[in-house]
Amino acid sequence: MSKELIRLVANTMAFDGETVLDSIDLSINDKEFLTLLGPSGCGKTTTLRIIGGFLTPTSGDVFFDGERINDLPPHKRKVNTVFQRYALFPHLDVYENVAFGLRIAKVPEKEIDDRVTEMLEIVSLKGFENREITQLSGGQQQRVAIARALVNRPKVLLLDEPLGALDLRLRKDMQQELKKIQQTLGITFIYVTHDQEEALAMSDTVVVMNRGRIQQIGTPEDIYNEPKNAFVADFIGESNILDGIMLEDRLVKFFGRKFVCVDTGFEKDEPVDVVIRPEDVDIVPEKDGQLTGKVTSVTFKGVHYDTIVDFHGFKWLIQTTDYYPVDSIIGIRLNPDDIHIMKKSEYSGLYGDYSSYSEEYEELNDPDLFPEDISEEPQELSQSAEGEEAGKDEN
Repeated sequence: MSKELIRLVANTMAFDGETVLDSIDLSINDKEFLTLLGPSGCGKTTTLRIIGGFLTPTSGDVFFDGERINDLPPHKRKVNTVFQRYALFPHLDVYENVAFGLRIAKVPEKEIDDRVTEMLEIVSLKGFENREITQLSGGQQQRVAIARALVNRPKVLLLDEPLGALDLRLRKDMQQELKKIQQTLGITFIYVTHDQEEALAMSDTVVVMNRGRIQQIGTPEDIYNEPKNAFVADFIGESNILDGIMLEDRLVKFFGRKFVCVDTGFEKDEPVDVVIRPEDVDIVPEKDGQLTGKVTSVTFKGVHYDTIVDFHGFKWLIQTTDYYPVDSIIGIRLNPDDIHIMKKSEYSGLYGDYSSYSEEYEELNDPDLFPEDISEEPQELSQSAEGEEAGKDEN
């Protein structure tokens, strides 16, 4: 069993009377790759800065290896940080950038050489020792920043959106590289990102945050397949989120139809949120469908089509490799394990309706086209927009 390395207990952080972190508890294990994931302003970077010692929580405690470290300054913690802006020294070459911290600590020259050489090999920069920083690509500069942070042998590396400045292809390459470095060195990585795909690809544990609170903690598979509430379901990938009634264990009702599911432990006739992932919907001929709907929008995405289908005025996203033209009537079938049931929450009704994909709703949203009709916006769109805005709020 993994040993606990860091624990946050009831950490609250407030700036100018505004709560940014709302009494969070978090345990982080030794040698774990843990990602703090959430939209801008959710509190993830504040959490990282508290762990690094750059901020002191308004209330609550921070423990490192069993010792309370609330008042321990950053330079005395066994923690180093890599920021999105790498803050490399342009007047020093790659070798001297990596060696900088060791020279400050007055480490003997032979040991400096051994440790810098070892670290450059780990980050795949062997042979770049004498290269000027300005001659490096963004990905190479990021590797130098990581090597500089790791050469001091911290027990924990904090990474605050370190891939944010890189293009998509390089980001994906560096995701794999970072995971490999973490596994090679066997140290704890705490990573901050708003990129869901990045979090799922790299992490042992994902901590989903919103509005200063932890919404769910779990493996990438758990977070994706068993979201705890509508916010998590919507933020981690695409989701159709419907209102339903849990009639009894393994039986849910929505859109006036009963569906067998695999979930248990709900009250009889309890109102619930029903989550159906777009890739889990089987399209069948209209006569064979458990539900039938009308295609309102089709977008080609390379591997699949994003197909928006109107069921009883509620629009679903279905991802399929088959093409169904706009205005065609299709049926769908759902297997029991395609249906996931969640408790109602403060996020219920804010997410999961894809009405805004359809052209008529886009037109209604355009004040230049319909300035006098803006107040007539359909209810499901206004709910969706409200949810999106809630996710964007900065703390």
